[in-house]
Amino acid sequence: MTRRVYALIDCNSFYCSCERIFRPELATTPIVVLSNNDGCVIARTHEAKALGIEMGAAYFKIRDQLRQLGVEAFSSNYALYADVSAKVMRCIHSCVPDIEQYSIDESWADLTGLQGDLTDIGKAIKQRVWSECAMPVGVGIANTKTLAKLANFAAKKWQKTGGVVDLTDPVRRDKLLQVAPVDEVWGVGRRLSKTLQAMNINTAWHLAHADLTLIRKVFGRVLERTARELRGEEWLRMHQAPDLKNEICSSKMFGTKLKSIEPIREALASYVARAAEKLREQGSLADEMVLSLQTSGFVEERERYFTSARCILPHPTNDTMLMTQAANQALSRIFRNGYAYSKVGVLLTNLVRADEYTPDLFAEPPRKNVGKLMETIDLLNARYGRGAVRVGTVWPEGRAWEMKREMLSPSYTTSWRGLPRVG
Repeated sequence: MTRRVYALIDCNSFYCSCERIFRPELATTPIVVLSNNDGCVIARTHEAKALGIEMGAAYFKIRDQLRQLGVEAFSSNYALYADVSAKVMRCIHSCVPDIEQYSIDESWADLTGLQGDLTDIGKAIKQRVWSECAMPVGVGIANTKTLAKLANFAAKKWQKTGGVVDLTDPVRRDKLLQVAPVDEVWGVGRRLSKTLQAMNINTAWHLAHADLTLIRKVFGRVLERTARELRGEEWLRMHQAPDLKNEICSSKMFGTKLKSIEPIREALASYVARAAEKLREQGSLADEMVLSLQTSGFVEERERYFTSARCILPHPTNDTMLMTQAANQALSRIFRNGYAYSKVGVLLTNLVRADEYTPDLFAEPPRKNVGKLMETIDLLNARYGRGAVRVGTVWPEGRAWEMKREMLSPSYTTSWRGLPRVG
C-alpha cells in the first residue's frame, strides 16, 4: 500500500512579504507589521528579528527605536493580505492534485503518487510561487501532517536546506526529531512545553518515544495523537472537517474614544455583519446574541463603564439585518451618556447547524427569501471586496470608530484608488 505524502507550504513572514510585493526597494529592509489600531508587532522579517525586535512589542514604546534602526512599520492591510493569500493558494493548487488551506499563509498539499524526487517537487513548487506571486515559501514534506509541519520548521531555520526538507526518509526524520525542541512540534507551544520539559521531554524525539499511556492520561488523546504522528503513524488526513465553533465573536477597539451613540451604532452594525458572515461560512444559525460595551480599563474608576445585554432572537437565524435590528435595540438599552467608550462587541451563541434545524410551527417565520439574499450579499462581497455591500447603518470608510491605521499601505489589488501609478 502506498504511503500518503504531505507537504506543508508556509509563506515566510507573510504580512511583511505582502508589503514587499509592491515595494521592491524594501527587499532587504527590516519590516514589521502592527496589530489593530497600530498596537503591537505581529509580524517581522528576519532582518527585523536580527535587530532584536520582539514579537508583541508595543509600538508606542519602540517607535523611536524602529526609526533609529531603519525599520519600516506598516499597519495591518487585511484586504491586501487576503487577496495575495488567495492568489498563492491558486498557484499551489496548480502544482499538486489537492490542497487544504490551513491558514491565511499555510496550506497542506497531497503529493501522494507524484513521480520524481520529492525534494525537487518541493523546490519546483517554491519556485513557481515565487515567480508567479513574488512570495517566498518554505516546504516541509513527510508521511504525516505533524512531521510535515516539523519539516517546514527545519526548512525555514536552516538556509542550507534551500527552503525544502523531505522527512520521508526515516534516518533523516530521526535526525531532525533529535534536535528539534519540543515547543516547535505542531500543537505543543511554549506553555505546554514547560510541563513536558519538567517530565524530561525536551525534544520532538523524546515526545515521539514517550510512554503513550502516560501521555494520554496526563494530556489527553490530542497529544497522544501528535506523538504517534511523530512516529510516522498517520492520524490526520486531508480535509478532515474541523469542529464547528460553538460561539462566534466580532469585536474591535475603536480608533478613537466615542461619546455619542451614533458612531457606536455604525461600528456595531459592521461587527454584526462580520459575525453573521462567519456564521454563514460554517453553515450555522444563532439563537442568541450578547452585546458588550465598555470604556478603557486604564482610565480612572469613576470614568469606567462596562456592561452587556443578552438578546434572544425570534428564531435561529443568520440574517444580518435581523441581527442588526436586535443589536441596535440592545445598544439603546445599555448606552449611557457621559462616558468615552473604547470598544463594542457582539457574541453569537446557542448555535445550531442550518441543515439540522427544524423551524417551530408557532414561531415567527423568517423573512421570505432571506437565505438567497444573504447568499447574494456574500457572493458580491467575495467578488468585490468585504464591505462592498453593507447594511444601511454601516457608513463608508473614514469613520471615527474605524481602526487607527496611520501607516496603511494601499490596497493595491482590491481598490481602484490603490492601483500603483507610474509617474
